[in-house]
This record gives sequence, C-alpha cells and structure tokens, in this order.
Amino acid sequence: MSIAHTAVLGAGAWGTALAWLWGKDGGQVSLWGHNVDRVTRMQKTRDNSDYLPGITLPETVSVTSELPDCAAADLIVFVTPSTALREIATRVRKVINNPHAVLLSCTKGIEHASGLRMSQILHEIFPEHRIAVLSGPNLAVEIAQSLPTATVIACDDVDCAASLQGALGSPRFRIYTSRDVVSVELGGALKNVFAIAAGISDGLGLGDNSKAALAIRSLAELVRLGVGMGGNVNAFYGLSGAGDLVLTCYSERSRNHTVGQRLGQGEPLIQITADMKTVAEGIPTTLSAWECARRLNVVTPIIDQIYAVLYQSKKPTAALEELLSRQQKAEL
Repeated sequence: MSIAHTAVLGAGAWGTALAWLWGKDGGQVSLWGHNVDRVTRMQKTRDNSDYLPGITLPETVSVTSELPDCAAADLIVFVTPSTALREIATRVRKVINNPHAVLLSCTKGIEHASGLRMSQILHEIFPEHRIAVLSGPNLAVEIAQSLPTATVIACDDVDCAASLQGALGSPRFRIYTSRDVVSVELGGALKNVFAIAAGISDGLGLGDNSKAALAIRSLAELVRLGVGMGGNVNAFYGLSGAGDLVLTCYSERSRNHTVGQRLGQGEPLIQITADMKTVAEGIPTTLSAWECARRLNVVTPIIDQIYAVLYQSKKPTAALEELLSRQQKAEL
C-alpha cells in the first residue's frame, strides 16, 4: 500500500504531533482543524501554540480548515474528540473521492448511548473502506520531542496493518500490529476512566501504596468489562491496555490524571473543564463505560464511583470511602 498523501483530522496536541511525525521525513500531510482562527495562525507561524507549543511543523505539512483539501488522501487519520467523530466522519463521507483510502482511528472513546467503538462508527459511515485503529501509551509532547514510543495498529486485514506499520513506523515510533481491533480499542478507551481515579488518589494525598493498588484493581476491572464487550483477556495486558493504563495513571502530563487530581483537591468539575483547552476523554467515556457495564451486568466498582463523582456530584472522599468499605475477598 502506497501512502503519498496523509490527512490528519484534528489539530489538537495528538493530531499535531502525528502530522509533525509523519511530515518531518518528507511525507505529504494535510492537518485539518475546525477552528478557522487557530488554523490561520498555524499557517503563519507553523506552530500550534494552543496545544503543542514549541514544535515547528515542517513545510510538508499543510494546515487547513477545509475538509475537501483532505478528500483525495490515501490515508485519513481521525484524531477528533470521541464526541465529534460521528459528525466529522459524516462530513468527510460527503467529500471523499479516493475509494481506496484507508481510515485510521486514533480517537480513544466509546459513543454515548450506542456503546459503539470509534471503528464501529467509521464502519457504519464508510462500509467499503479498510479501517484500522492506533492506540498505546503515547503522550503527544514526547512524540514531538522524538522520545522513543511504542504503539499498536490493529486491523482485521493483516496485510493492511503491516503496510501501515511499514509506512508510519520508525525507530523512535515503534509500531506493533494486531488483528484484535476490539481489545486494542477498548484498552485505549477504558483506561482514561481509571486515570481519573488515579488522579483523585493523588489529589487526596493517599500515597503510592494506595495508587498502586488502585491501578492494579483498575486493570482487573478494565479486563472484566473489556471481555464483556467482546475483547480478549490476554490482549488487555499489552500496550493498549496495561501499558496505556500505567502511563495515564502515573504521568503528570495525562489530561485525565490532571482532571482527577484537581477533583481530589476539591475543585468543581465545571471549573476544571472550563480551564482546560484540551479534551479529557475520560469524562465522556466514564458515562459510556457505566452504561455498558449496566447493560452487560458487569461489576465495575471503580467506574461506578468515578461516574458518581462526575455525573452525580459525589464528593471524591465519599467515593473513596465506599470503595474502601467493600467486602474483602480473594484476589482473582
């Protein structure tokens, strides 16, 4: 598979980092953003000062707010917020003119109400196109600093996954492949909920012992719900499950950890979200995960408490007390 032109849809930190990564070695990349003023500024400065300051985009990256500029791309990469993916994909469907284009979802989330993964939404809208997903412990700022990173590309078509691996990977951006789209996608989405829980633990000053216990019980819960949603047990112990969970629970650069930490310090959610320029996917994913757990009758005590904090105004201290008061049992 030849990729002469890549379109990255979403000019946040993650989308900008990927456009920089794939454009710095000479690849033709279109970076699309919905905010016309920001796009105009980026066209002049070659810098995304709002989301990834200090990183200069190479001349091979063209920044645009017009979706038709991306219509002929060989690879269309979705890096939008999960809540906007369906809308933007529908708009892309109206202008796309490359029947052989491959679609790559880098969005980590689960759709509210439907419980659909991002690739399932794309399959609904683009039934004739090959669709892959990318997920892993990937902080945008570290990728843009050329720090070593590993990730996973999953696709039902193993040849497509291998082609993307060869075209998009590099010594500093090491790509593994998988056929298990469901597990790779769910691992990347669900870990954001538990990152909020870890942030709350830090905000409350509970120490490393507590957070280590929380992280490993979060992994057990992630696996339990992920399997209930069609994933494979073993796959969740890879980069896009345990790997991403470790990163987001322990990194001060994690947006979801930051949300949790500020909640634990007593700040109201409405103030936290008003201050943030970027989207913390753990907030909408908590609602979706809670809905999925109810529908599948899966026991998810940590998700339940984060849902109560985010959507029922429960105090983080009360949520913690309820978790700690659960009956002690054998570790499985």
